[in-house]
Parts: sequence; structure tokens; C-alpha cells
Amino acid sequence: MKINLEDYLESKKKIVDAALEGCLSGLSSVPTTLVESVRYSVFAGGKRLRPILCLASAEAVGGDPGAALPAACALEMIHTYSLIHDDLPAMDDDDYRRGKPTNHKVFGEGLAILAGDALLTEAFHLLSEKERFKGVPADRVLRVIREIARAAGPFGMVGGQVVDIQSEGRTVGEETLYFIHSRKTGALITASVRSGAILGDATEAQTHALSQYGRDLGLAFQVADDILNVEGSREVLGKETGSDTRRRKATFPAVVGLETSRRKARELAAHAVVHLEDFDGKAEPLRAIARYMVERKS
Repeated sequence: MKINLEDYLESKKKIVDAALEGCLSGLSSVPTTLVESVRYSVFAGGKRLRPILCLASAEAVGGDPGAALPAACALEMIHTYSLIHDDLPAMDDDDYRRGKPTNHKVFGEGLAILAGDALLTEAFHLLSEKERFKGVPADRVLRVIREIARAAGPFGMVGGQVVDIQSEGRTVGEETLYFIHSRKTGALITASVRSGAILGDATEAQTHALSQYGRDLGLAFQVADDILNVEGSREVLGKETGSDTRRRKATFPAVVGLETSRRKARELAAHAVVHLEDFDGKAEPLRAIARYMVERKS
């Protein structure tokens, strides 16, 4: 089964964007500037990779992707919060994101911090609204909340970010590099895949296979991202390139070199696809996304 990945991603993005509009409409009674700051970053033009992976995983196991849509939106809110905070002067100090000034450049550092906080907490408020998960057993929803919370917190994204900051300007080995990337980036990608599988009523074997897929895909994504920071175009990426080198961050090109990084990205993407060998054509979008990971230019 062949798919047109560009069409697939665009159609799913529209679904996610519409759902996010619905979720954020509930913020109408909060301070206007906070709503503006939140919406500025949420609708800044992201690819919606994590929510799409969530929906595609539900489809891959024969489930209803609509049942996974609330979790997909929560994942995008958490991802957006992390980008707002990553861009702050105390973190990566970036001026542009997706071709636009970063949130703190437009709204100020204080409001940017609060917009990120609002998105993180609203994500879990969304996940806890049982009426959004009609027909899904409560224990399954609770399992997803736990998955996402663990991936976003000290055992996942936050923990990886801490080691990333502590590693700047230092010589680190591949073990530390894998620790950073598997948590800072990989954990939420894996949680996206697992959440879709759980809400799609996957078997334990299917969930395990998709977890392995998500782990390899998350690392492939980050290796590709590291390479783009060295070789990519600012016009295409919508943000500054070369920042990792200037900050002496722990990246794959810095530790193992560009050519080895390219080979590693291809290997990881190929391994991700291998984990899907027991799935039928419904998993083809996941296979195509893995290949796209190492071919993308932004």
C-alpha cells in the first residue's frame, strides 16, 4: 500500500488544527494577552508531527483515530510549551522560530514563560476531561495520561533538557548524547506513538512494537535535526542555523561527525520500519514518516 505522504500529513494537520482551535476556544475568559501569546506559538506553522504520529498509530492498530484526537492535541500543546521555553534567553536564546520572532521577542519573557505554563497545564486539563474520550475506558485514558506525563517530565523531556544544558561546552561521549536525545526529543515522540496505540485498543505486542518504532524514530528525528542545524538553510528552517556549534552543544555531528551522523540517521529510520513488519497496510503512514525523517529539509 503506497500513500502520498505529503497529502496524508496535510490532511491530518488540518484535523489537528481544527481540534486545537476547539480546545483553545475555552480560553476566552482568561487574560487576552495570554490567549494571544498561546495562540501565537500554537498556530505558528508547526508540522504537527507528534499529534499525527498519535493518530497514525491508532489507525495502524485498527482503531478509531478520532478517539486519539484529544491526546494528539495535548501532545502538541506540550511540544509547543517546550519550544517557547527552549527559545528563552535562559535556555537557547533564539530569536526566530518557524520564520517568525520567538514568543518572548513578541510578548516579553514573563508572558512567554506563562504561556508555556498555560499550555502544559491545559494539556493535562484536556486529557482529564472524560467527555472528550467517549467510548474509551477510563483506565485506558489514565494510562495515556501517565505515559505523557512521564515523557514530558523529569524522566523524559525535562530531564533530557537538564543534561543538555549541563553538557554545553563540555566533551561528552555517545552514552550521554543518547541519554539527552532519547529523553529531550525521543520520549515525547515515543509517547505520541504509544498513546495512539493505547487509545486504538492495541494488543500488548502491538504496543511494544510501536514503542520500539517510536524510540528509533525519535532518535532519527534528533540526528536529522542536528545535521540540519549544521547544513540547513535559515530560510527553509525558519530559524538560525549553526547555533549548536556556537553554543558547543552536545550533538551527533559534534560527537561523531557529519558523515557518521547521516549514516546513523538512515540506520535508525530503517530500524524503526523493521519494527512494523507485523503490521499491515494501515501502518504505511508510519513507515513513510520514518523515511521522511531523514529526507526532510526543515
